[in-house]
Amino acid sequence: MTSKAIKISEENYKWLCREAGELQKESGEIISIDKFISKLKHRKSLSDLAGSWKISDKDTDEIMKELKRGWKKWDKQYA
Repeated sequence: MTSKAIKISEENYKWLCREAGELQKESGEIISIDKFISKLKHRKSLSDLAGSWKISDKDTDEIMKELKRGWKKWDKQYA
């Protein structure tokens, strides 16, 4: 592996460290920033998460009701 220096903001560096630390806690293995970035590249798409939430029918109905209400507001504003 070739070592390279890159310039990133302090904010992004802190975010990378924080996220790498969280992944390290979850996995129980040492995660370098380089390894974390590699894992980011191979992340699943949002659609791969479909069906992974465990929610009740009541919660689903409430979400759908709020979405419909939001879309109606959007339609009125931008139609």
